[in-house]
Amino acid sequence: MKVINSIVHMQALAIAPEREGRRIAFVPTMGYLHEGHASLLREGRKRGDVLVLSIFVNPIQFGRNEDLDRYPRDLARDCQLAEACGVDVVFIPSASEMYPHGFQTGVTVRDIALPLCGGSRPGHFDGVATVVAKLFNIVRPDVAFFGNKDYQQLAVIRRMAADLNMPVEVVGMPIVREADGLAMSSRNAYLSQSERQCALCLFRAINRARELFAAGEQSVAVLLRETRIVIEQESSAVIDYVEFRDGEMLQELEVADGRTLLALAVKIGQTRLIDNTVLGEEL
Repeated sequence: MKVINSIVHMQALAIAPEREGRRIAFVPTMGYLHEGHASLLREGRKRGDVLVLSIFVNPIQFGRNEDLDRYPRDLARDCQLAEACGVDVVFIPSASEMYPHGFQTGVTVRDIALPLCGGSRPGHFDGVATVVAKLFNIVRPDVAFFGNKDYQQLAVIRRMAADLNMPVEVVGMPIVREADGLAMSSRNAYLSQSERQCALCLFRAINRARELFAAGEQSVAVLLRETRIVIEQESSAVIDYVEFRDGEMLQELEVADGRTLLALAVKIGQTRLIDNTVLGEEL
């Protein structure tokens, strides 16, 4: 497994498989890898001749007073997991390598980036779209893998790739959960033992909405009320948003169907967690 820090070296390495007709699979991450990331890497190993992992905590997708400085990092552990999953190349650029002096170009995806996390974290998806566009240009993947837990992020990246005619297949992969249902996330490392138990209210809320929908309830107002009640029973949980949206364009709805997205962002202590489900799909 090769570890590369230079953009020039990564681009040179990426050109060789392209010229030889080999397929590059790519998993971009911010590191502190867990089983959710491993599931993307294993799928990439199946679908690519060369598997590339990037690890980069992207400063321009963090807002003021967010957790950039304390975001969990463990490169040695990440590289061990990467090697176990069959990664060929780990690309680990520095912030100065990705955003050198004088950098001033960004990518903005409009409507689909505005609600949900876009409303809570202004500018966040500009940072996401910009770094992913750069990584696609550097790694030159044929196929790239993202987790469905970051549903809106995946939607933004798909829109960007389609709108800008990027020659890459963007694949969303199922949410990987702990045995008790908590969606795996690098930020789970922030949670104390008591906060970890409190965080299960997100999964309970999702299950409540799914149960009601399966029983025939389609009123978004009813589903929303019942979902919020589950979360509000936890005194240390503070709702950022709970919303039911069209699963494709993230538009507001009054009546739910099998393609409806339930998206949640909830602060547990100082940790903001997100989760989601599509009502008609298997959990």
